[in-house]
Amino acid sequence: MSFLITLILVLGEARYGVLGGYDRLIAALGVCTATELILSRLLRGRFANVQSAYITGISLALLIKPRADLLWPFVLGGFLAIASKYVLQYRGRHLWNPSNFAISVLVLVAPASVAVLSHQWGNELATNAVIWCFGLLIVSRVRMLHVTLTYVACFVALAAVRSLIVGGPLLAEIAPLTGPMYQLFIFFMITDPKTTVSTVRGRMIVAATVAAAETAIRLAGDHHVAALSALYPAPPILALAIVGPLAKAMDLYCEWRSGRTN
Repeated sequence: MSFLITLILVLGEARYGVLGGYDRLIAALGVCTATELILSRLLRGRFANVQSAYITGISLALLIKPRADLLWPFVLGGFLAIASKYVLQYRGRHLWNPSNFAISVLVLVAPASVAVLSHQWGNELATNAVIWCFGLLIVSRVRMLHVTLTYVACFVALAAVRSLIVGGPLLAEIAPLTGPMYQLFIFFMITDPKTTVSTVRGRMIVAATVAAAETAIRLAGDHHVAALSALYPAPPILALAIVGPLAKAMDLYCEWRSGRTN
């Protein structure tokens, strides 16, 4: 996972300058790592492995796109992401993917200052091929390939439905899958082993539900539904932030009830 996210970072910066400045990467990585080490020592009595903080820091540096010269979103985002693992727990497990939680909070509370990376790599076949090959291999090794494939299949199917409803070209609806934001999403966020449910079937249902919720948000935006306007800046990330924790909490509760019954 660390190799894959580093690969996305290197290719994205080399081809398109997606970081917008290495100070952003340093801020995100530094705060994530420091917060992980401090909180793990204070709350668990030992220093945690910082691999998770490294992945979270790079994710934030790539995905958060604030106004020019703003560093505070990376600092605050890094702290919120790691702190959420230690604070927002249910039955000893955290419910949100750390970067998903931080980005969701930032785009909801500061939409005028913070946006999400929307760049697409389009027809860069070599770039996409490298990332998808490594991505599929890695999620297969961590036994989460079914999650990625379920989400992608549902995304494509629902993109066709949305294309029919709004009258847009199908390729334009599918094109976001070629961008670094969706690649980070499908290989890291939605497949996070710590925050996915415990069964293969359950994970596939959650992935399909996230894709459906995302499509609903996009359709609401197409029809200018004011009540959901806060969700429009980042449909997939906010869909996961809503569906994922609820599913995880239900899964943990069912495990607890099963343990009591047995």
